[in-house]
Amino acid sequence: MKILLVDDEAHARQRLRRLLEELDGDYTVVGEADNGREALRCCSATNADLVLLDIRMPGIDGLEVAEHLARLNPPPAVILTTAYQEYALEAFEYQVANYLLKPVRSKRLREALEALRVVTRPQQQASDAALAAAPRQHLSAHYRGDMQRVAIDDILYLQAEQKYVTVYHPDGKLLLDESLKTLEEEFPHHFLRIHRSALVSRQRLTGLEKGADGRVLAVLDGTEQRLPVSRRHLARVRRFLREH
Repeated sequence: MKILLVDDEAHARQRLRRLLEELDGDYTVVGEADNGREALRCCSATNADLVLLDIRMPGIDGLEVAEHLARLNPPPAVILTTAYQEYALEAFEYQVANYLLKPVRSKRLREALEALRVVTRPQQQASDAALAAAPRQHLSAHYRGDMQRVAIDDILYLQAEQKYVTVYHPDGKLLLDESLKTLEEEFPHHFLRIHRSALVSRQRLTGLEKGADGRVLAVLDGTEQRLPVSRRHLARVRRFLREH
């Protein structure tokens, strides 16, 4: 069984590798990844049969990675690892085979592996194509020890603020450690750039109005906030509104 280890903490990956080496069985670690995007690339490159996947990671978290992997045909088996038992029930919504609580114990790992019915995956397409075929449905971030998630379709707009991107949605906001450019490239059909520091939801953009200072402002359904549209992007925004 070819196994991919995914965890943002190197010592956690080392522990899993050591436990697997100590077990009796045909288990081979074919790769390691410390984030969600790298996990998807490695899974494609290594033809892994099983992914031991941490839930809490920066960027694409383990649940989102599991969501991507579940859409492959056939998908690899996924066993989630987490220090937080409250994520266990949510995990099974993503068609995972099992979950392990950290620190992972040898006996529990052996039981989870023996319970698997692994279908070997054929060589998968390149990671970028896999991402395009199975785009993220949520953005997530950790705040005060909790995982916060917001559906892509619920997002009003995104603003770059210093080193972070703030995601605004009807119930509040979310702070992401991702770049605005990366999000724009990943979701070209969801978001439209109106300023070097702002993307707006295409489905929420309803019009333009002129502010008291003469600036052109974007009007969004679901919020009274008006966002400035830069001269550089104004023509494209107007064209989008005419066509929709």
